[in-house]
Amino acid sequence: MQMETSATIAVKPTRKRFTLLAILLLTITVAYIDRVNITVLMADKAFLNDLGLAGNPAKTGLLMSCFLVAYGIGNVCLSGLGDIFGPKKSMIIAIIVWFFSMIIGGFATILGVMLLSRFLLGLGEGLHFPMMNTYCRAWFPVQEKGKASAIWFIGTSVAPAIGMPIFAWIVEHHSWHWTFFFAAAIGLIPIAFLLLTTDTPRQHKTINQAEIDYIEQGQVAKTEQRVEHGGKGGIARILQNLAVISKIKLYWCIVVYYCVHNVVYWGLLTWLPAYLKTERGFSWSEMGVLASMPFILAIACKLIAGWASDKLGRRAPFIILATVGVAASLYFASIATNNYVSAICICLGMAAITPGAPLSLTMLQELIPKETISIGTGFMNGLSMICAAVSPVILGHLMSRLGSFAAALTFLIAVALVGMVSAIILTINKY
Repeated sequence: MQMETSATIAVKPTRKRFTLLAILLLTITVAYIDRVNITVLMADKAFLNDLGLAGNPAKTGLLMSCFLVAYGIGNVCLSGLGDIFGPKKSMIIAIIVWFFSMIIGGFATILGVMLLSRFLLGLGEGLHFPMMNTYCRAWFPVQEKGKASAIWFIGTSVAPAIGMPIFAWIVEHHSWHWTFFFAAAIGLIPIAFLLLTTDTPRQHKTINQAEIDYIEQGQVAKTEQRVEHGGKGGIARILQNLAVISKIKLYWCIVVYYCVHNVVYWGLLTWLPAYLKTERGFSWSEMGVLASMPFILAIACKLIAGWASDKLGRRAPFIILATVGVAASLYFASIATNNYVSAICICLGMAAITPGAPLSLTMLQELIPKETISIGTGFMNGLSMICAAVSPVILGHLMSRLGSFAAALTFLIAVALVGMVSAIILTINKY
């Protein structure tokens, strides 16, 4: 019998990159569960009374705005650390920070302490998107980046889909304090799994050479620009990376779209439970189910868009569809007289816009040099969150002044159309 030599046997690549992807999905899911409890509590009278927020939607919006401002600061000021120390260490530190933020929130008795909790949570979680994108840039070839970003990004939809009904149940049967303690209890889980990851494939002890070759051969980006740091480290290196990406014009198109995306998304996320329960009169149980619907639908939207964008080799056309979808859905929601029709339209709008975020992150991986991924993602995400921070307050002000959610929806429609223009420019440039 003829013996086969090792040279004639094709070695199959290991699949360690998909194990990493599962860990990233778990991490972002837990992170988003920790941040959505406040959206349910904004519809809870006991919570609003305890913190002196009852009857003041504009002031209540500060709870989300404070988080978003800190989230933006964390992205802009801290994300560059990922390019120096790597995503693994950065994410573990961030998780510890958000754990203590939830404990503080659970014991809060005045608004000032709650705002401190929200600020710390935003600061800690501000590192996650940049680090996730840094992981994906290192671990996935170009032909898999769209699907990879979409898969870990569905955690942002899985978390609200399961978290809102859970938090609604906790509020109804216990008290608002326990939503924070529950979030803190699950908050440390990702650390055990992140310890199993490495910043790059070559650092992994059990990956084989075939998978390393497959990943590295597919790492060709649309830009061949590299950054030579000349031995620079620390702040000087971060500033040099930022200077490089600031000169890339299409980078700013992605930034503008991403700002629009987060203004619309966080505006809707903040006020959806209160809108369903207060303005449309749904019960706690109905609100919990309806509030989870857009995130369930978003899972399918993200996966389909990620798969289709890899097939087409283009991302921006799907972002155009996302902006048109949310604008049209919110328009029909604003004119609907039937409560269920309005709720369904808003849910469809939230689901429609969600693919825009992972596709934007994927375009960054293809547009900017790999040495700048952390700071490039962090600056974009941070700036967008600072813009998004004004959205809950503006919507609350419009509702207080005009006594209706319709004006708030009109504001979000106008913002979405601005994002469509940026997506068109990116499409023309074949992204």
